[in-house]
Amino acid sequence: MPDEFEAHRRRCFAIAYRMLGSTAEAEDVLQEAWIRWQGAAAQVESPGAYLAATVTRLCLDQLRSARVRREQYVGPWLPEPIDTTGQEEVDPESISMAFLLLLERLSPPERAALLLRQVFELEYAEIAAILGGTEAAARQSFHRANEHLRAERPRYAASKEQHLRLLTGFVMAVERGEVGPIEALLAEDARSWNDGGGRRRAALKTVRGRRNVAALFAGLVKKGNIPGRRPEIREINGWPALLLWDGDELALTLSIETDGELIFGVHVVLNPDKLQALKQRPD
Repeated sequence: MPDEFEAHRRRCFAIAYRMLGSTAEAEDVLQEAWIRWQGAAAQVESPGAYLAATVTRLCLDQLRSARVRREQYVGPWLPEPIDTTGQEEVDPESISMAFLLLLERLSPPERAALLLRQVFELEYAEIAAILGGTEAAARQSFHRANEHLRAERPRYAASKEQHLRLLTGFVMAVERGEVGPIEALLAEDARSWNDGGGRRRAALKTVRGRRNVAALFAGLVKKGNIPGRRPEIREINGWPALLLWDGDELALTLSIETDGELIFGVHVVLNPDKLQALKQRPD
């Protein structure tokens, strides 16, 4: 039984993390799924299907309670960043910060339908069984989710090298503390999300517009919030990202959404509760 569960653990975690945007909550779901698996394994014909269904349903329950917590969250909410260094099987588009943040616009059933169909390639009949509805309803949830996201689908660079070039250029421009060079790298409708969670000082609303985003980051340098911190580039959520360290303490992660030419989104996670897992450096 343990071997069967472990064989599907990576896929189950992939579903749970994308559904919840939290490694800690995803691990809690996997622990509960393991308990249920122990009681049902002898009667299960398809372990993969059973575990995917169990994990998804547990996530749906979790999301219903999480919605209340996120409504009370201080400032913008961002997913918990996850280290994907060396994980070649990870799909960088479906695990990107920009995509996970966009999923927050969907209802829990819509999110499940979109992920199970588009990312994990389940048939509509399988999705219907998981969601407890008809195949027609599963199709409708998937198409409704696509409609919600159509106008604001994330942009992706053609390669991680292009992404890194824009990230590096942005970091260098910010270090100079001048608005002009930062602004030149940003799309006109660029936005910045800064997640302090009430634990760290951060903008309490999404900052919108090229000029405002540039002014925000130039201001951080002038206030002394960046100089002296040790930078590290690491692959976070499928793409190169910046980590800033104060000694052994991780101060923040900074990820961008870019098409390889301009930056459309900047995601800064400062909430220390969301940075714990990244303190363990990859081998």
